Amino acid sequence: MSDLEDRYLDVLQNIEFGIVRVYKKHPEMTDWEALRAIEVLIRSYQEESRGRQLPSIAINPLAQETLNSVKAMTDWRLGREQIFDKKGKTAKLPLEPKTVEEIITCLKRIRGSIEKWNKKGGRQGYLNFVSQFVG
Repeated sequence: MSDLEDRYLDVLQNIEFGIVRVYKKHPEMTDWEALRAIEVLIRSYQEESRGRQLPSIAINPLAQETLNSVKAMTDWRLGREQIFDKKGKTAKLPLEPKTVEEIITCLKRIRGSIEKWNKKGGRQGYLNFVSQFVG
């Protein structure tokens, strides 16, 4: 395990959970939708850190659903959102908010993982790999 994975394992797992949640609802999903969602989210947070707003980017509905799912997780890790349990109550989890830069670093690590496992396993290589461990 790399230093980055060791330091941010919980954040990386949260991001992967956001991806796998959509994949389980939509088994036709491909690595491409996951990759596209992560790339747009990286760009969105980069623009935010520069004080700018991301221009509108057209992405397909499955990539958008994935982006929304992952963004809920990353915004929670930034301390911006709350997570609710299955009963609809606010989940009380100890959380040290991360910085936008830390979230971008984690998203880039996930992007690299998607690219790696897609090359090894084809159009759903990453999704099939990560869903063994998350979800």
